[in-house]
Amino acid sequence: MGIFEKGWEKPSPIQEASIPIALTGKDILARAKNGTGKTGAYSIPVLEQIDPSKDYIQALIIVPTRELALQTSQICIELAKHLNVKVMVTTGGTNLRDDIMRIYQKVHLIIATPGRILDLMDKQVANMDHCKILVLDEADKLLSQDFKGMLDHVISILPHERQILLYSATFPLTVKNFMEKHLKDPYEINLMEELTLKGVTQYYAFVQERQKVHCLNTLFSKLQINQSIIFCNSTQRVELLAKKITELGYCCYYIHARMAQAHRNRVFHDFRSGLCRNLVCSDLFTRGIDVQAVNVVINFDFPKMAETYLHRIGRSGRYGHLGIAINLITYEDRYALHRIEKELGTEIKSIPKVIDPALYVARPEDMDRDNSTGASEENNVSK
Repeated sequence: MGIFEKGWEKPSPIQEASIPIALTGKDILARAKNGTGKTGAYSIPVLEQIDPSKDYIQALIIVPTRELALQTSQICIELAKHLNVKVMVTTGGTNLRDDIMRIYQKVHLIIATPGRILDLMDKQVANMDHCKILVLDEADKLLSQDFKGMLDHVISILPHERQILLYSATFPLTVKNFMEKHLKDPYEINLMEELTLKGVTQYYAFVQERQKVHCLNTLFSKLQINQSIIFCNSTQRVELLAKKITELGYCCYYIHARMAQAHRNRVFHDFRSGLCRNLVCSDLFTRGIDVQAVNVVINFDFPKMAETYLHRIGRSGRYGHLGIAINLITYEDRYALHRIEKELGTEIKSIPKVIDPALYVARPEDMDRDNSTGASEENNVSK
């Protein structure tokens, strides 16, 4: 019922590959990008294996960022709506005392960032004696220098008999070593080729730096934007651009890493609810943040790295959703543009005078199906 009420009608390829195997209790090593339905691929089998009558923590999902933790917990809560499974999210930047109080009540599934869950384990507040399932999402990030050794520590506290589900877009040596050390004969899934930039039409507009805001204004007036995300390369430029967009008379939020966590959560929540059409942000926002209603992504500043580009563009046109990406390119960006096209094996076309709405505007029958995304009424207004 939870799956049905979320409007998920058929499994995405990663869900089809993961769910039956995860339900057998086998370890999984999966390569998949954002936007492929990864969260559903692990949360459905995790929730299915939890026994709500038992009053202890049975599963732990670890993710690298607070935003991703909040989003993942939201999906788990919605899926578990009719299961009586108690889901809790715990991340840095929130009050530790509150989390301790909540954990002493009944909790079956925890979604956490590494530092905070270790804190709760080391203080012996989070009792992991019966936690038989561990999910590591964005494992490449979790095993980077930022979280050095934390996952080894977490695993040392978990029971010896356990299931590990590991999802990662890239497989650096750290992930390979970790897998050989901790996973028992894992079932491997590789869907990296499946969904690179499917459903996303990419354009570039050649502009001078001082023409960018004018160009953005033109795009706003010509495009049928349901919701848009606009990327800048620095926190300072994020704030300046958000101010400019507001002065042009458009509703605009902004989010970047130097904002207080509570403020970031608020902005993210309100944007997801469809309260505002445009969001300006830095790369903090790129990994795994799924806002279904976004149909236009604009790189106000073009990124230097192919991976950053992929993560940004993956916002729009996520699994089963169409979208367009528009890159504002200055003379200095021309080499990066060619390099990224080559590395990703994709084509970024020159922007035409008129962009066909069929490339990024949902048809009425799609709108009925997606009515739960919250911004659907806005789309009708923009038409």
